[in-house]
Amino acid sequence: MDDKPNSYGTLYLLPTLLGGDDMGIIAPQTRQIAVSLSYFIVENARTTRRHLLKMGIKESGKMIDELSLRELDKHSTLDTRALDTLLQPLIDGYDMGLMSEAGCPAIADPGNALVRRAHERGIVVAPMAGTSSLLLALMASGMNGQQFAFNGYLPQNREARIKRIKQLELRALREQQTQLFIETPYRNQSLVADLLQHCQADTRLCIAAQLTLPDQYIRTLLIAQWRSLHSIPDWHKNARFCIR
Repeated sequence: MDDKPNSYGTLYLLPTLLGGDDMGIIAPQTRQIAVSLSYFIVENARTTRRHLLKMGIKESGKMIDELSLRELDKHSTLDTRALDTLLQPLIDGYDMGLMSEAGCPAIADPGNALVRRAHERGIVVAPMAGTSSLLLALMASGMNGQQFAFNGYLPQNREARIKRIKQLELRALREQQTQLFIETPYRNQSLVADLLQHCQADTRLCIAAQLTLPDQYIRTLLIAQWRSLHSIPDWHKNARFCIR
């Protein structure tokens, strides 16, 4: 995969573990391609090295410190020249891997700007099979998987967040469309409190946390049922939310 051809290289979108060490979650073909590469675009070089070690990069004969790991951040996505610099090995004919802190590249992740630029430059983009926490949450929620929308992060400002929650709930009711959203772990408790306080009693809420990990938690209840629980778990963890 990594021998220099006469044309542009291929940009492989490589899913990573959502957590833990169970490499069975990553498809064998994905692991095979990942360990064959020498050039990567990543969010965080340190965690990417850990992922590649788990995938077996050493067994492939490569030294982890000799890999080229180019970091992509939200500032890079706003600068075409910065994106082109990141993509240069592809222009030179080498295959590259794009790896995300979010599990799947370009999903709830700034990598979409890089993928868009690759298309603009005529670079072949190859998504590899892997785990998406958003799809896992939707699959397990029992909600409408025929029509759904991912809404990213809700506003940090509480007044704006409550307004957005009501908008999403109304959309779910009118369009019969499942609404997915996420939050940073340290704001999960506030989000859950607002959902329970401001959503209608018969709205369904799924909370899916620590997906694929030993302490995985997935539960779908009516808002009225969530309110009746004697205690709600501590949500300072990676969680995904669905309402319908």
